[in-house]
Amino acid sequence: MNPLEIWGGVECTVNRVGDRFFDQLNRSGHASRVDDLDRFAALGITTLRYPVLWERLAPRRPEEIDWTWSDERLARIRDLGLAPIVGLVHHGSGPAYTSLLDDRFPELLARYARAVAERYPWVLEWTPVNEPLTTARFSGLYGHWYPHAKETRAFVRMLLNQLRGVAVAMREIRAVNPAARLVQTEDLGRPSGTPRLADQVAHERHRRWLTWDLLLGRVDARHPLYRFLRDAGASEADLAFFVETPCAPDLLGINYYLTSDRWLDERVDLYPPWSQGGNGRVTYADVEAVRAHPQGLAGHERQLFTAWERYRRPVALTEVHLGCTREDQMRWLVEAWHGAQRARERGADVRAVTAWALLGSHDWNSLVTCEGLEYEPGLFETRAPAPRPTALARVVADVAGGEGPRHPVLHGAGWWRRRDRLQFGTAARGDVGPEPLTGPPILISGVRGTLGRAFQHICARRGLAVYVVGRAEMDISDPARIDAVLRRVQPWAVVNAAGYVRVDAAETDRDACWRDNVTGPVNLAAACQRHRLPLATFSSDLVFDGSVQRPYTEDDTPSPLNAYGAAKAEAERRVLDLMPEAIVIRTSAFFGPWDDYNFATSALRTIADGQRVRAADDSVVSPTYVPDLVHAALDLLIDGERGIWHLANEGAATWYEFARTIARQAGAPEDLVEPCSWREVWQPAVRPPYSVLGSVRARLMRPLDAAIAAYVAEVMAVSIAGARRCVSS
Repeated sequence: MNPLEIWGGVECTVNRVGDRFFDQLNRSGHASRVDDLDRFAALGITTLRYPVLWERLAPRRPEEIDWTWSDERLARIRDLGLAPIVGLVHHGSGPAYTSLLDDRFPELLARYARAVAERYPWVLEWTPVNEPLTTARFSGLYGHWYPHAKETRAFVRMLLNQLRGVAVAMREIRAVNPAARLVQTEDLGRPSGTPRLADQVAHERHRRWLTWDLLLGRVDARHPLYRFLRDAGASEADLAFFVETPCAPDLLGINYYLTSDRWLDERVDLYPPWSQGGNGRVTYADVEAVRAHPQGLAGHERQLFTAWERYRRPVALTEVHLGCTREDQMRWLVEAWHGAQRARERGADVRAVTAWALLGSHDWNSLVTCEGLEYEPGLFETRAPAPRPTALARVVADVAGGEGPRHPVLHGAGWWRRRDRLQFGTAARGDVGPEPLTGPPILISGVRGTLGRAFQHICARRGLAVYVVGRAEMDISDPARIDAVLRRVQPWAVVNAAGYVRVDAAETDRDACWRDNVTGPVNLAAACQRHRLPLATFSSDLVFDGSVQRPYTEDDTPSPLNAYGAAKAEAERRVLDLMPEAIVIRTSAFFGPWDDYNFATSALRTIADGQRVRAADDSVVSPTYVPDLVHAALDLLIDGERGIWHLANEGAATWYEFARTIARQAGAPEDLVEPCSWREVWQPAVRPPYSVLGSVRARLMRPLDAAIAAYVAEVMAVSIAGARRCVSS
């Protein structure tokens, strides 16, 4: 058996909602970047799932095909030595002149497939339709996608039209290239449920195989779902077509997600309203098994081996992606790789694991039913002038190079393997306590500060081991104590969240400010350089004087107006002189839910007491939501980034505008916020009139309005939880 391969894929869905087409290639920017292909090839992958989509190339008429885009890209793929698996329809319903309920859909698709094969006769592997069963469910049972049906007959007709389309498309492709191979993908989850729902679970366990069962000609009168299909409108001729002219896949492509395995439960009062539906006989909740069932996931090994045993045909994981934190994305991919290896050891012919969504994906949290703000990075982060490789890319490159993935965060367990994953049903537990974390920690200096506390909180949520130190244990003004702690703790990285934060007091307490904000970070940089440890440290928007009226970027020259800003600017220079690979993060105007003393929380508390708040209307800043800041900083640290980064929520506001927005979103009287000059609230340090942070490197944080909404929701949740505790006590 050949070695297990690592493949790649571009999230390329073009789905239709009403009269709008949602195109992931446009959202990721890949539609206009041919040099992405060079980035992919540099990872060492051997095969690339790649779109030559019907909706994109022939959107107006079947005979009017614009080959410009695909000609350039497939030629480059060929030059790079990559083997493409060409996809023709990816969660779509075809161009506007057809649909999944159109009986002409199969023949129209076949005509397009013939044209593509004639244009690229050297292409060997094809996926005419990606995930037909899943697409039929989303378009025919649930109504999410065009043509928005919600009944079984539509679901069955859509499934049969797509699979007939696959069969006749492959017939036309093989007329051009007899060696052409069918790589048929499908989402393969394993449903489970309560005893009362045993019949529904059994139905869905049979249904999950329908794509391959039909193509292989296995759905005859003896098939468990034959009567179901006939009752739902499938004619004898419809089903006989597949039995008489099977189109056996040459490789079964298994797409497996954390949402694939489902749990069904009729005790709907234990579940949120969005999860509830039914089959006409029983109302039940349908949720991710990993969130409700103690046994959790079936796992990659089981899914691969089960498919192999059922069909005895080569299998591959053709989509491995997780919209989650960076370390859990890495853990999920590594788990898939190990699961595939174990299935091979048991005798399954597993060919590859596919790192899907190389450029990430957009709005799958809403099942791509709207254009929102949700972006899940992939191996490359596209919120930058050019796609930026993440730590996930390094994992793939290591695997492709025959090495084991080595990142320190891989010692921890993904959230789907931790005990706090259970949120629904009788398995949900609210008293799980802290999760024991393994592996080398991140050392965080600054146990008492806003940032230090936020790092502790978020690292616990993300399953990242941390070791937090304060001045008593590690005074960063003392190099010897830093070295001693580093030798004892053995961290894999260091975050400096400590520092002097009293901007006005720094004007008269310059020695203390300099010690904490210059001497300490420089000592840490020197120690990290000696111990070969990554370092992230924080600077401020107050390194700028406000003389420009555009957002400051990383390449702007500091020109501070006060002692605090001068110390931060000097620390930046010295840290990067000592350790060019350090990360220096400039940020601004913290607000967050876990700190009672930040401006936002103080203002809300004052307004809630019916008192007025005075806020500067002549100082424009970039308010920064601390949880977003910490998440972005951790991602940069894990990715192995370096240099100066500006991290702040996108947007700008005066302190007055900021306070009024918070009050409005919290439902508090915003007229209690009064404008004033910054000189009336801050003295003696001079503030710049404008210190908004922009970036030429990447925009990694959400817009300010969305961050404020998240802050208000978190504050309200904490208040409600506190009230409940008071009542219960």
